[in-house]
Amino acid sequence: MRLLVLSSAFALTATATLAQGVPGAHFIENWDMDGDGRITPAEISEKRAEIFTMFDQDENGLLDAAEYDLFDETRRADMEASGGGLKGPMAIVDKAMDRGFNDGDGDGTVSADEFAARDVEFFKMLDRDGDGAIAPADFKRGG
Repeated sequence: MRLLVLSSAFALTATATLAQGVPGAHFIENWDMDGDGRITPAEISEKRAEIFTMFDQDENGLLDAAEYDLFDETRRADMEASGGGLKGPMAIVDKAMDRGFNDGDGDGTVSADEFAARDVEFFKMLDRDGDGAIAPADFKRGG
């Protein structure tokens, strides 16, 4: 058991060390569904749908206030833990996942359809160089 824990800790440390200095590495690692180092609009849609499902705890197709509060808390803790914080492009990620951005009808809940309707806008906000994919260059200053 101890060997497994140490191996896991080493793997996490190695991954973090390899990612140091690569802009947006944590985001790309989590959102690049095919592992090619670039995130496409389809991958944005797929990952956002996964995230929605994960936080829709009562499986009713809506994120209510409590579910969205948990989503906000979890997302921001992950961003802080990854060292990215809420600055630069990561502030864009936070904004694009925020309830206000996704609640199209302003009723305080976010349906799966409302959430999916913002996928394209989210992608465009992060594809700062306009090349049709999100990559480390999009996370660099002035990128």
